[in-house]
Amino acid sequence: MNIKKRIKGIEFKTLIFILFFNIGIILLLWILESVIFDVFYKSYQINKLNDIVDEFQTSTEDTYILSEELAYENEVCISVVDSDYVTFNYNTLQRGCILNKGNNKINNLIINFIQNNETSEYYRVKNPSTNSKGILYAFKTNDKSVFIYSNIENVSTFIKLFRNQVIYFVILIIICSIIISIFIASKITKPIKEITQKAKKIGEGKYNISFPKNGVLEIEELSQTLEEVQKELSKSDEIKRDLLANVSHDLKTPLTMIKAYAEMIKDISYKNPEKMNEHLDIIMEESDRLTNLVNDILELSKVQNDKYMYNYEEYDLVKEIKKIIKRYSVIEYLESYNFILELPKKALVKADKNKINQVIYNLINNAINYTGKDKTVKIKVTKEPDDYLVEIIDTGKGIKSAELPYIWDKYYKNDKNHQRDVVSTGLGLSIVKEILSKHNFEYGVTSKINHGSTFYFRIKL
Repeated sequence: MNIKKRIKGIEFKTLIFILFFNIGIILLLWILESVIFDVFYKSYQINKLNDIVDEFQTSTEDTYILSEELAYENEVCISVVDSDYVTFNYNTLQRGCILNKGNNKINNLIINFIQNNETSEYYRVKNPSTNSKGILYAFKTNDKSVFIYSNIENVSTFIKLFRNQVIYFVILIIICSIIISIFIASKITKPIKEITQKAKKIGEGKYNISFPKNGVLEIEELSQTLEEVQKELSKSDEIKRDLLANVSHDLKTPLTMIKAYAEMIKDISYKNPEKMNEHLDIIMEESDRLTNLVNDILELSKVQNDKYMYNYEEYDLVKEIKKIIKRYSVIEYLESYNFILELPKKALVKADKNKINQVIYNLINNAINYTGKDKTVKIKVTKEPDDYLVEIIDTGKGIKSAELPYIWDKYYKNDKNHQRDVVSTGLGLSIVKEILSKHNFEYGVTSKINHGSTFYFRIKL
């Protein structure tokens, strides 16, 4: 298992990559030297001969002086034969030159060229002593015949040495590659291993961890990301604990009440119809509270499901809001709540009517639960250039700015404590968030301590 892990690790993969990379470079150099260099060198030598010939044909300098200059400058050997067959040699002692060797084949080529009518000719020749190939270029100028010889296999000493010693280069490069790859891999893997070990601690619920930074941008970004994840997980854990505590409280309290009053009816109040009815009313209220909690949990699960199909239709938003407000007439009458409406005559929108109505219900319920002593809730719709702005405003104690990002989370309550007189499951704003997000409608909240809060969303025209 250990060996398998090492094979899959960065150190091993880095080593293999660098080794193959360097071997590939060596092979490429060998191909370049063996094939391309030879072709290039031959082409270079031929072009050099052409340049020398051009120099002869364009220069006004004496042929013999020019021959000597060009022979030494270009590392070629030159023979100039005049009309009386007198031969002048330049740089013919150069290694590989065949113009001064008394080679019968070369001598015959020279004689034949002088005697025929050709003005220039290329000859591919071979040096019998070195078995190397060369080019003999012959041309006539100013009643003289000029012969230029260049060895096209004059490979440099370094290249020959490279050919003979390439195996040693390979071994040396492989050793260097191993050292470099180990250094690079350790530079990268050491902080990654440390990050991995510390990241495992996050899974164990430990959140006060600092991650290493070693100057490598990607590793520093990874460390920073994990630190941010760590903070978010810490917040999520806190919210989760609150969720469990609050749900447990909301389930336990009404169940305890139901059981207690049922036992009272069974043992005591069954003899007194008035008391029994009072106790039965409390049981029904607590049952309703449980039903609301379960319904909200199911509703949140439904709207979070990507498979839920929203039914978009065009309808009058103002008409729907007025219908919703009529349902609050009971608490308006019995508990002296004051609902202020600031609505246009008509507001045609396109959305899932039932879901947007649910959003408005939840925001109004939230405002009712948390409004101030004046029990005032304002519902305002304003037409803007691209959308309708819907605002639900309360006059309550407000929300601290540090808590605003979390009020949309499941079961988050800004007072942190359950109050018996507040009929709330703590899931209403989460449902609002999910519905508006699925509609791609902008939403948010502004709040001022002791001056109330304004929840809003925008429905596109």
